[in-house]
Amino acid sequence: YIKPFILRRMKKTVLKELPEKIESRMLNEMTPEQAKLYDGWLLQVKKEFESEVAVHGFEKSQIKILSLLTRLRQICCHPALFFEHYHGGSGKLEMLMELLSEAISGNHRILLFSQFTGMLDLIKKELDREKITYFYLDGSTSAEERIKRVHAFNGGEKNVFLISLKAGGTGLNLT
Repeated sequence: YIKPFILRRMKKTVLKELPEKIESRMLNEMTPEQAKLYDGWLLQVKKEFESEVAVHGFEKSQIKILSLLTRLRQICCHPALFFEHYHGGSGKLEMLMELLSEAISGNHRILLFSQFTGMLDLIKKELDREKITYFYLDGSTSAEERIKRVHAFNGGEKNVFLISLKAGGTGLNLT
């Protein structure tokens, strides 16, 4: 049990003058090709789900169910996360690139977290294509390099920081 060894600070306990967090929920449509893949895979998932629960029962099927749901989430993010030879678009990635472009042109800096490092890889390709510089941090980033990148970002270098949720979960102080 590691809870006694991890200090998780909330911004309101660190600095009272910080403004409240603003969350915006944004909805977007999948591209037509993405929607077709999703609908097809959804039918497959329903069959696998029903079969799994019929054979093993709901309680013993939770890992399989989580796996099926993860596949659907990946298709929603970008089908290339699940389908190796997918070369179509992604509604979510298209919307993200529009938002990043607007934010950067408005002199904003962006911390972008994703549970899927594969999605971060796809975002990196788009940022490279658009000539947008960024820092990247995932579980393979050494502690020394992690600190360098955090200090550089906090010092005003680059406008985007891509971070895997798992690697960025503790110990980051980014401004």
